[in-house]
Amino acid sequence: MIVSTGLACAVLVGGFLALILIRVPVAFALGIATIPIVVMDIRLTPFIILDRMFQSYNSFILLAVPFFLLAANLMNSGKITTKLIDFARVLTGWMPGGLGHVNVAVSMLFAGISGSSTADAAGCGKILIPAMVKEGYDTRFAIAITACSSVMGVIIPPSILMVVWGGVMQISVGALFLAGAIPGLLIGFALMATVYGYARAYDYPIALKPTFAEFWSAFKGAALALLTPILVIGGIVGGIVTPTESAIIAAGYALILGVFVYRTVSVKDLGHIFYDTGRFASISLFAIGTASAFGWMLAFYNVPRLIVETLTANEFGMIGTALIIAALFLFFGLFIDAIPTIIILGTVLLPVATAADIHPIAFAIIGIISLAFGLVTPPYGLCLLISAAIGGMNVVSVMRDVCIILAPMLLILLLIIVFPEIALWLPRALMPMTFR
Repeated sequence: MIVSTGLACAVLVGGFLALILIRVPVAFALGIATIPIVVMDIRLTPFIILDRMFQSYNSFILLAVPFFLLAANLMNSGKITTKLIDFARVLTGWMPGGLGHVNVAVSMLFAGISGSSTADAAGCGKILIPAMVKEGYDTRFAIAITACSSVMGVIIPPSILMVVWGGVMQISVGALFLAGAIPGLLIGFALMATVYGYARAYDYPIALKPTFAEFWSAFKGAALALLTPILVIGGIVGGIVTPTESAIIAAGYALILGVFVYRTVSVKDLGHIFYDTGRFASISLFAIGTASAFGWMLAFYNVPRLIVETLTANEFGMIGTALIIAALFLFFGLFIDAIPTIIILGTVLLPVATAADIHPIAFAIIGIISLAFGLVTPPYGLCLLISAAIGGMNVVSVMRDVCIILAPMLLILLLIIVFPEIALWLPRALMPMTFR
């Protein structure tokens, strides 16, 4: 038989949701959901699905994903995170709620190196959550601010999500990196304002009042690590290296720092680091393959075209369409990992954004920020799960603080939707060729 669009959409989406509800991992659920349609439709064969998966892997730019993950793991294992925390402490520890500000600041610094929010939550959380609790901070607040600040890992460049988005949508990764810089900083400042409010309300202490000698010592300790974003982003924006080559440079540089400069990573440690990197990278890349097959099948049955026609017929305008796009990404981010969502939902909504005159780079930043917030919202909320596990608390017990901290971050997203030049100004100034 030939399957109709309605039946195909019902089987694909319904099957996927059913598998998620019975706790099948997302990457497997996406692949398994395509099987009934392949069996039912005489036009399809299993080889088509396998071919679509292979085609998604046949991308040089996706090699950047495991190398950025390797850089993050080397940074955490090489105690480089500790040096970033020491530097963040002298930068922001003098303010009320000092360790809370340190938590946000170190996430901003780590985001400029790793491109991974989960690595940020794990590496920084192991040090800062116990330290904050010891200093008298409420455990729920310590967990919530660690989880929420870690989302900047995929917003402030470099970002693994931006690499995947650029590869899937054929958009300049360098322009995406530049577009994420100002929104990421605004989210960081919003988080620090929230920490200040908490500090005033609960009388949280100042961490320290640093002397110039302490500042200089901390800066010297972190200076080499802070060169990473300059090497990575500067190389891409300057047209010297590709995103994949920049990820290799970041991983190589982190390896040199850990093994030869700081001497905190031994040859024995490398085996475990490489194993962890390969394990996490394989999960992400397998999800890319099954999501690509799922997305291709939706496109085969013209589901994206029907969505575009429905949304454009209602004439929501640029801001209205951007709000709908953000809401859809926020909703999908509750249940699905960001990378499959980019491949499935991003490719479907790109024509919608184009029809509404939303620039592809502004569309990307709206989508990535919305998906980043999904990392701290149950049931998926990976960064929240990691932080709660470190703090030894149930996720439900910290949701009140997460919602309070997340509120100003959502306002920044709304600000970018209304004023997209916030994201577009930097790439337009430094990479004007991408706007021609």
